[in-house]
Amino acid sequence: MQATTITHSPLGKKLKKPITLTMPDTKNAADEKLQEYIISSLSWKMRRLVPFTFNNNSTIELAKHLLRHRTGSPGTLYQYMYGVHRFCKWVNTQPDQLIESCLDQDGDPKPKALAKYSRLLDDFVGCLQAEGLAPGTVSNHVKGVKALFRVNRLKLELPYSLSKRTVYSDRAPTPEELQNLIDIADLRQKVIISMLALGGFRIGTLVKLQYRHVRRDLERLNTPIHIHVEAEITKGKYHDYDTFLSQEAADYLRAYMETRRQGTDKIPPENIHETSPLIRNQQCKHAMPVTPAAIYQLVHKLYVKANLITRKPLGRRYDLRAHSLRKFFRTQMAALGVDRDYIEYMMGHTISTYHDIKMKGIEFLRGIYLASGLSIKPKTRVSKIDALKEIIRAWGMNPEDILTKNALTQPHRTVIDRSQIENNQIHQLSIALKQHLLTELRENPNE
Repeated sequence: MQATTITHSPLGKKLKKPITLTMPDTKNAADEKLQEYIISSLSWKMRRLVPFTFNNNSTIELAKHLLRHRTGSPGTLYQYMYGVHRFCKWVNTQPDQLIESCLDQDGDPKPKALAKYSRLLDDFVGCLQAEGLAPGTVSNHVKGVKALFRVNRLKLELPYSLSKRTVYSDRAPTPEELQNLIDIADLRQKVIISMLALGGFRIGTLVKLQYRHVRRDLERLNTPIHIHVEAEITKGKYHDYDTFLSQEAADYLRAYMETRRQGTDKIPPENIHETSPLIRNQQCKHAMPVTPAAIYQLVHKLYVKANLITRKPLGRRYDLRAHSLRKFFRTQMAALGVDRDYIEYMMGHTISTYHDIKMKGIEFLRGIYLASGLSIKPKTRVSKIDALKEIIRAWGMNPEDILTKNALTQPHRTVIDRSQIENNQIHQLSIALKQHLLTELRENPNE
């Protein structure tokens, strides 16, 4: 055994309180990797789980199982170990004592002891539910306890299946609420908020994007910026797909990349290349990609700072979360008249028309996105386009449908200048209004 003091997180951030613990001696590279997995998964989230895990052979076996035979997800290890920690605290024992009490002298399972802990696990679930924890949180706690028994050659079951009903719902922020976030955010945070809201990215996808994904359109000042998301980014879980970033997000991103090239007080000048992370970690001197956990925390803190949510106890859900920004993309695109299948495709969802949409080409989809006029900034004055849209609505037509149909008829058109965009939209709306008025005059000449 060796005494160790952990002073920094895996990404180099100094911990508020160092973690002192005793770890088993490492015999090979596999042992070193296992220790690194435990520390990197638990130290940043809940420091007391690190010594709790290393002080028990049974929990080390659980971590080893997740690393070698599952995905090795840091999030899964945290969720499982947190559930084991709470259960052991609730029954007033340690994991090793828990496992030993269920084995006889020959190492065989003791049915009566397992039946006892099965009843206790059932009571534990009841206590968690009484606290008002979300079903997903309760389920993760139970999975952790059951996994602890399973990897130590024991089987612990509940006499029923846990309910997975939804007891909460998140919502999409309004454009005004989103603008409040943008107003209080720094440049890097503006990039994250705008890309999630205007590009519809999953958090896990956003953190894996590299400069090569935007370089062509960003450097050529093309708008909207096309981003092709490869299936490899999601480990083959989803199809590859295409989405876009509006002028608003592109401006923030361009300024952010220039700031990185020049350097700041904390970060030296960076040589941006094809494989540079699109959004980097702020704590490391070397360019490392930001983690999903950092994105969740960043967005949550902005919600709190903007007084859009109030703090809740651990395990409770908020109606505004990081995922809500992705929901903003869906709801706003739908409200702007974009067909549902195009929205689902740009969000990376699997749909029956996937191949049909993909075959239409990038410029076709760019036109659809462009015609929607998706934006965060609320309009402060009535522009010519807005005035024309209101007139068209007064005549019983939908201006967004007109612009979308125009984009469909010009699948290979690429508009890269804001004035060109506005002039083209005014032209199409004017033609549609004139045609409608002429039709009205022909059908009702005496009115």
